[in-house]
Amino acid sequence: MQSMVSRLPLPALLSFGLVAFTVEFDNETEYRMPHWTTIHGTSSSAGRGPWLVSMAMGFNCMFWIPEDGIAVRDLERRARTRTNWDGMRRWGYIHFEPSPEDDRPKPPQSALIVRATSKGRLAQGIWRALLPEIEERWRQRYGNRELDSLRAELTAIATQLNAELPDCMPILKYGLVGEGPRSQKSAANFDNLSDLSLPALLARVLLAFALEFEHQSDLSLAICANVLRIVEEQGTDVREIPARSGVSKEAIAMALGLLTKRGYASIANDPRTIRAKKVLLTPRGVQAQLGYADLVRTIEDGWETKYGRSRVAALREALEPMVGDGSVGNSLLFRGLEPHPEGWRALAAKPVTLPHYPMVLHRGGYPDGS
Repeated sequence: MQSMVSRLPLPALLSFGLVAFTVEFDNETEYRMPHWTTIHGTSSSAGRGPWLVSMAMGFNCMFWIPEDGIAVRDLERRARTRTNWDGMRRWGYIHFEPSPEDDRPKPPQSALIVRATSKGRLAQGIWRALLPEIEERWRQRYGNRELDSLRAELTAIATQLNAELPDCMPILKYGLVGEGPRSQKSAANFDNLSDLSLPALLARVLLAFALEFEHQSDLSLAICANVLRIVEEQGTDVREIPARSGVSKEAIAMALGLLTKRGYASIANDPRTIRAKKVLLTPRGVQAQLGYADLVRTIEDGWETKYGRSRVAALREALEPMVGDGSVGNSLLFRGLEPHPEGWRALAAKPVTLPHYPMVLHRGGYPDGS
């Protein structure tokens, strides 16, 4: 494989932490909350819960719904990102109704009032309690001083970012790109960042880096970090990419479709076997692969100028001992990733690495595109 940066990019370190927190949170949600999944069916004999989704759907939807409901446009403004409205309704978390003050025969969705269903309210309670609980687990597992240092460095940078950034990674849009803020505001007087959960701080800093990357790149950071980075000079077996990236087959298929459609890669039969396919980079793809490494390095250098070399170094120093290289053998994060025996991840292939960038899709917001 062509040489990437000599040390792991800062967004990869942030991604490892955010994805690990999310998976641990999701595993515990699955254990505690009545739900159903496509593979397992319903989890409770007492009644069918909602379809199981990931933590991001709390941050981009459920955490912002008060008991008496909220207009869709107001929720999106507070969440600072969009959710999968049709999915959240279909999966049993929310329902819509017209505003009592709106006498139009068919109001637009933005004017509708969204309310949590009884199943949605149960999810709200479980999720809100789990955020501090999982963070406390990390504190016990990795150390008070280490968690305090990580939070302090993330907060110091987040304070200087655009305040309109959401508390989660947005659902990736077409092209697997992130959604940027709708306005420019300083975070300094916008909210109390010290009150944010650890995953919210990780997400804000990571998203800020990704948006800067995608402003200068024709390809998203999600595609570059999870697919383009992995493809070797002689080509790579398509079947190997999910395991080597830590990202689901479905998300990889979406990324490869975009790479081939835009002329960065081609898919060919592997002459060694009848059924295998391999992905090969075109000359344009090779340039993009090199450009990815250069741009990540350039942005991180720019952050050292913007936020202070010592600040960026301190953030790295807070992350690196905890997240390692994101692999099962060299990352402490895997200590918290063992699923409950009855969980859906217990039936899936055990991951050997965490994604270098979260692949949050409309399918339920899972950080590995599941």
